[in-house]
Amino acid sequence: MTRLATVLLALAASPALAASGPFFSLGNTDFVVTLSFLVFVGILLYFKVPAMVTGLLDKRAAQIKAELEEARALREEAKALLASYERRQKEVKEQADRIVSGAKAEAEAAAAQAQLDLKNAIARRLAAAEEQISAAEGSAVREVREKAISVAVAAAGELLAKQMTAEAAAASIDAAISQVEAKLH
Repeated sequence: MTRLATVLLALAASPALAASGPFFSLGNTDFVVTLSFLVFVGILLYFKVPAMVTGLLDKRAAQIKAELEEARALREEAKALLASYERRQKEVKEQADRIVSGAKAEAEAAAAQAQLDLKNAIARRLAAAEEQISAAEGSAVREVREKAISVAVAAAGELLAKQMTAEAAAASIDAAISQVEAKLH
């Protein structure tokens, strides 16, 4: 029905109606053009060209719709993948921050331990040095005493040797022997 109305409206609005002379004559170019147009439209309708064009357009629209759906799906997949990578990047950054803070804490602990070890080593060396000084001082005091004793004994021996007579020496030897005998028995 709409096709018939379209054809009638095309004929009614035709400029052929404004031409002079008989309209339905092959000499009238407007009539020939209108007749050719109607035959052309009839051939198109006979071979169902509008249906084919509509089918091709529907097919193309379906293809475009499928491509749009695929593009949406790919976009959603890309968003999910991006979110996954962002989460992974955040996790890796947090892990790196934890590693760095752990390394800093370990370095600080190692520095504190090294400082404590250094203080202990210095204290041990200082104690060892004081001990060596004390031992050297004791050794020096002992040597001085021994030297003083030996000098005193030598001086006393010389003094006794000068003052002692043969009788006093014999009496002193006899007294020493009797003392040794008394102590041994």
